[in-house]
Amino acid sequence: MASDQHEIRERVKQLLEKPGNGNCADCGAADPEWASYTLGVFMCLSCSGLHKNIAQISKVKSVLLDPWSSSEAEFMESVGNNAAKAKYEKIVPAFYYTPTHKDCTLLREQWIRAKYERKEFQCVKRQEPYSAGYREGFLWKRGRDNGQFLSRKFILSEREGVLKYFNKHDAREPKAILKINTVNATFQPTKIGVNNGLQITYLKDNSTRNIFIYQEDGKEMVDWFNAIRAARYHYLEVAFPGASKSELLQKLTRNYIKEGYMEKTGPKHTEGFKKRWFTMDDRRLMYFKDPLDAYARGEVFIGSRENSYIVLPGLPPNIQGYHWQFGITIVTPDRKFLCACETEKDQKDWIAAFQTVINRPMQPQEYAVEAYFKHKP
Repeated sequence: MASDQHEIRERVKQLLEKPGNGNCADCGAADPEWASYTLGVFMCLSCSGLHKNIAQISKVKSVLLDPWSSSEAEFMESVGNNAAKAKYEKIVPAFYYTPTHKDCTLLREQWIRAKYERKEFQCVKRQEPYSAGYREGFLWKRGRDNGQFLSRKFILSEREGVLKYFNKHDAREPKAILKINTVNATFQPTKIGVNNGLQITYLKDNSTRNIFIYQEDGKEMVDWFNAIRAARYHYLEVAFPGASKSELLQKLTRNYIKEGYMEKTGPKHTEGFKKRWFTMDDRRLMYFKDPLDAYARGEVFIGSRENSYIVLPGLPPNIQGYHWQFGITIVTPDRKFLCACETEKDQKDWIAAFQTVINRPMQPQEYAVEAYFKHKP
């Protein structure tokens, strides 16, 4: 009996060698060691925990540790990740965000529920919440000055090319109008301190403005996120008619290259260093007094190496006033920005982040952004 069990488990284990089965069916993580024996897919440990939330549909086992019956092994053989993908991801809209193992739990859980529980990608009608081009509802928005979350009405209109919100439920005029062409959205539950927390940014007079929102219902929040991506996708299709689909998809929403605390000094390098929260958003390096501030204290454009932007470890000699020992000097054509990190690892991570931006050639439209920064008062 034990030898039979060993033989069956080895059969299941060998299935991991088949094309498609060597990565998690849901987040793409390498070397999955768990499986749903009711769906026929292999997955990572993290996604197996999310499958347990839909236990009526998906029952999971460890490939290496749990006992397997021969009928379960046969079912796994007959399906596998590639066949399941063809079935459950048959019509995923181009703009829909498919999460990776690096993404937050909310995105991964709702992706799993959308595929297997709601079967959204087998029926176009089920995609209306994010593909209709119009969406309205109430979201909890963090107040700019008091930090309290209050219910606000939001409307997304693809036809008008805007996302707007209202301070009062019966207000006729919106409190703010965010143009879709500058909007970005990224999930930030840890930073915001609430589950399902979404950070939305947009440009106001070419400066970045932050809005922090959430909804208790995880599906609602992910639907808003994908509705924003859909609106941006259709805007970009018109704005860049010659661009390929893959080029457009890269522009829909973006996660920040890096965020965290550093110390910085002023332009004259004679004043003391102050601790600030830094965000590297594409080519915009912003610093805030508090991570949840609506506006940055300052924004710096980071161009490319060809345009005389470089980053150096350490600080120039004779610089004083910093508490953290691991310095970084950012050299732009106009001036040097001096920062200090708490640890050597932070210093290396920030330098690597800056290098990824500096090593990338500038796009034609980025020269216009650089010119604005140079002439900013």
